[in-house]
Amino acid sequence: MRGLDNARVLITAGASGIGRAMGEAFAAAGARVWVTDIDREALADLPKGWVGRRVDVADEAAMAELFKELKVKWGGLDVLCANAGVAGPTALVEDIALEDWRSCVSVNLEGAFLAAKFAAPMMKERGAGAIVLTSSTAGQYGYPNRAPYAAAKWAVIGLMKTLAMELGPHGIRANAICPGAVEGPRMEGVLAREAAAKGMTRDEVYAGYASGTSMGSFVEAADIADMAVFLGSEAARLVSGQVIAVDGHTVNPDPKV
Repeated sequence: MRGLDNARVLITAGASGIGRAMGEAFAAAGARVWVTDIDREALADLPKGWVGRRVDVADEAAMAELFKELKVKWGGLDVLCANAGVAGPTALVEDIALEDWRSCVSVNLEGAFLAAKFAAPMMKERGAGAIVLTSSTAGQYGYPNRAPYAAAKWAVIGLMKTLAMELGPHGIRANAICPGAVEGPRMEGVLAREAAAKGMTRDEVYAGYASGTSMGSFVEAADIADMAVFLGSEAARLVSGQVIAVDGHTVNPDPKV
């Protein structure tokens, strides 16, 4: 991709899953990769040349220190992928504890806000940059039994739209990717919890998710990563304020299978 050779890229929750796939895709395009995560084991297994730090993205002081270190070592930032997120509880809204609500919203929404808050001044100094927020198809349609997650991911889109408006005059673009159901350990946890909540088997829930898309399929982390690289590159130099689903085309967010 154009413009990514030696680009400085920060990815939150970048040691595994979608974030790891993003890092690998950016590195393959010639970028320098810095990731945060809370998983010590995953951080210990990063590819050679990557920088990794254990950071809670919802901790403002910790995020401030992270960006301070990044500025000292790299001098600035070209691409931010605010990717950190948690699935949150699977339950009817009346059964969700406020503490569980706040925990889910804190990581998914406040983590994205803090990353953008500290990235924006660096990008303004350069007069260019790209911010890619990871939302979800749940942030486009809502989803039963996932109120905290859907609400937070919906709000991430509102945050992105505002960032695009505020930062566009400074040459900075902001976009959101909305993954559908992504194959991997995190989704397996969602399937298990939803199966228990609905009295279904894991395979029945899986089939339901797949049947809700016109292409009848889950997506891979690499599919999300490829879109992030495009949005971070010069190929997307005039793409901003956009919500882009990578989901096999959701036609029914709550299929009854």
